[in-house]
Amino acid sequence: MTKFKMQPVPPFRLDLTAWVLRRVPSNKMDRWDGQAYHRVLVVHGKPTEVSVVQKGTPEAPYITVTLAGPGAVIGNKPDVAHALTKMLGLDIDLAGFYQLAHSDARLSALADRFSGFKPPRLGSIFETLINGIACQQISLVVGITLLNRLSAAYGLAVGEHHAFPRPEDLAGASVEDLRSLGFSGRKAQNILAISRSIVDGELDLDALEQLDTASATSDLCNIYGVGRWTAEYVALRGLGRIDMYPADDVGSQNKLQNWLGLSKRPDYRGVHELIDKWSPYRGLIYFHLLLDSQDRQGLLSFPQQNGPQRRP
Repeated sequence: MTKFKMQPVPPFRLDLTAWVLRRVPSNKMDRWDGQAYHRVLVVHGKPTEVSVVQKGTPEAPYITVTLAGPGAVIGNKPDVAHALTKMLGLDIDLAGFYQLAHSDARLSALADRFSGFKPPRLGSIFETLINGIACQQISLVVGITLLNRLSAAYGLAVGEHHAFPRPEDLAGASVEDLRSLGFSGRKAQNILAISRSIVDGELDLDALEQLDTASATSDLCNIYGVGRWTAEYVALRGLGRIDMYPADDVGSQNKLQNWLGLSKRPDYRGVHELIDKWSPYRGLIYFHLLLDSQDRQGLLSFPQQNGPQRRP
């Protein structure tokens, strides 16, 4: 077992950030037990159970990281720290967002409620792309169920917990294998084609990091089975482009309608007419509306000592 500390840019709240990663309580890949965030990462080919606990306060935070399993060696600390910095947004300074929020009473109230949240990223661009494909045209709960099954069937494990499968873990599967997990034939074909293209060196998703957002989403849309919604979803949740709002997302359209008290749900163009004034932080509106929905479902807690911190 290996332990080390990290210091996020304040303010920071691990619980809020973890819930945006989880999305729904049934997520078995990103786990939150009320005190710690848990996730199996594959580090240099070895599964590693990573547990993160926040110490200090949102305004003066630090986190303790514990590694267990085959990859729990001190030499893997830099790789895990790098992964957590991306996944939990530890180095992101949202001072500009809070300043923008102060100019709008409604947005300011939303930002204050969830002060300390950091925009997270899923474990890899590949994972985000497979998440997007899995959740196309079905409910989020059903999509996460499919992803749980995929991880349990193909992800490397530490005990009973599994990492999200890598391209090489999926490349040898068949369409029938994935259909047995509940995926449609078309989604199974797309997932396997992407996995095999990466393994064969024909597709380099990491190269998207070097592109501007418009070019990255355009390249993503050139992948068979990837449309505008999936590409924008990957830009936000996989590439960390926090100005990206996946405006085709029906669930988010409903959340925006409820938040702004609109008479009807906005379409793609209508969403942009409403949110473009909040550029370059439009993706943060998407995340904050998810937190608002989770809070209304009773999934979040605000203990007195760790409650939302009011900014001066």
